[in-house]
Amino acid sequence: MDKIKLDKEEKDFLDSYERGEWKSVKNLEKEILKHRGYARETLRKDKRVNIRISSMVLEELQTRAVEDGMPYQTLISSILHRFVTGRLIEKPRSGKSFENNA
Repeated sequence: MDKIKLDKEEKDFLDSYERGEWKSVKNLEKEILKHRGYARETLRKDKRVNIRISSMVLEELQTRAVEDGMPYQTLISSILHRFVTGRLIEKPRSGKSFENNA
């Protein structure tokens, strides 16, 4: 049987588990309900924002949203959420150069 190849994060989780650092919660159902509430409040859309962006950027966002199977407003909201939570990872696209011309 081939050995499974783990990335660093997966290996860290496995090592932590094997050291016995993971403990079951006492009341699983209560914890699930509590965290569902957190998620619901985090994802609640209760504010409206109007912004001006270039036609080119909007078209690229709309194209990407179609590729991802979601409305473009949802994609924009997702991008902003990942940015403010520090989980947005920038990857240069092939053939394009991002330079600051300031």
